[in-house]
Amino acid sequence: MNSPFHFPSLVWDHTIAVYLFLLGISAGATMLAVLLKRAGLAGEDPSQNNVLRCTALLAPLSIIIGLVILIFHLTKPWTFWYLMFNYSTTSIMSMGVMLFQVYMLFLLVWLAIIFHQLIASLIDKYAKPLGFVNKLITFATKFTSLIEIVLIFLSVLLGAYTGFLLSALISYPMLNNPVLPVLFLASGTSSGIAALIFCTLLFTKEETHSASLGFLHKFELPVVLIEIFLLAAFFIGLYLGGGQKTVAFETALLGGFWANVFWIGVVGVGLVLPLLLNGIANQQLKHSKGFMLLVACLGLMGVLCLRFFILYAGQMTLA
Repeated sequence: MNSPFHFPSLVWDHTIAVYLFLLGISAGATMLAVLLKRAGLAGEDPSQNNVLRCTALLAPLSIIIGLVILIFHLTKPWTFWYLMFNYSTTSIMSMGVMLFQVYMLFLLVWLAIIFHQLIASLIDKYAKPLGFVNKLITFATKFTSLIEIVLIFLSVLLGAYTGFLLSALISYPMLNNPVLPVLFLASGTSSGIAALIFCTLLFTKEETHSASLGFLHKFELPVVLIEIFLLAAFFIGLYLGGGQKTVAFETALLGGFWANVFWIGVVGVGLVLPLLLNGIANQQLKHSKGFMLLVACLGLMGVLCLRFFILYAGQMTLA
């Protein structure tokens, strides 16, 4: 029987939605963390900054968990390593693997530079034969600014790639949309901001009025407004496209399970409710820990709903 999660034209299921969600968090968190440091708000010792500490765990772990989920979702997971060394410029998946590798390399080098003292002490205590690693990190420190610029660029590419991956499915008019990569970049940035705020407040003793959290807050409203504009452009283009594009628009938004997910989960929970809460709350409430955690959770739920909605609703109509 057909259901919202099982229908004849379905190719990619919920695993891909979670994978795209985690990639967006990693890209968004990394981009914001690098910008925070370059803005001079990480303090004299960036390794003591709680936002950067959370980034050191959140950014690599989210992408690693996403890849592990994807690998074991494949029909032959133990042959996945072939993709790590055999690249094809005509395969969007292969180019994505190459992007992940380069991104992870620059991310880990950047984190090693920030936490050099910690790494050096651990090597000295537990792994003295790896002393050469300290020399490599010291050498990399000379190129910190260049590494950060490249990492921002790679984060943007990774965030957009999550949309390119779906837009490559040319048989589905809703997914084969040029706005999708930019929309996923914006929503990924939004999820990165929310994830950083959530983890920083939950796992550290960061003050809610700190300069680091204030920096992240500055991006919240502009990113949400950009996301709303891109959603409007996405669906207007779909509606005016005619033919099966118009059918895809009507199927996705004008009734059914996934229309409810969009209007309630994406628009209501992810966009309108956070804007409404921030609009009616006073300054004291806005900077309370519970309020900030709530808004961050709403933002993450909205982005996750968007990933599921685009993936499933996008595969319901064939060209």
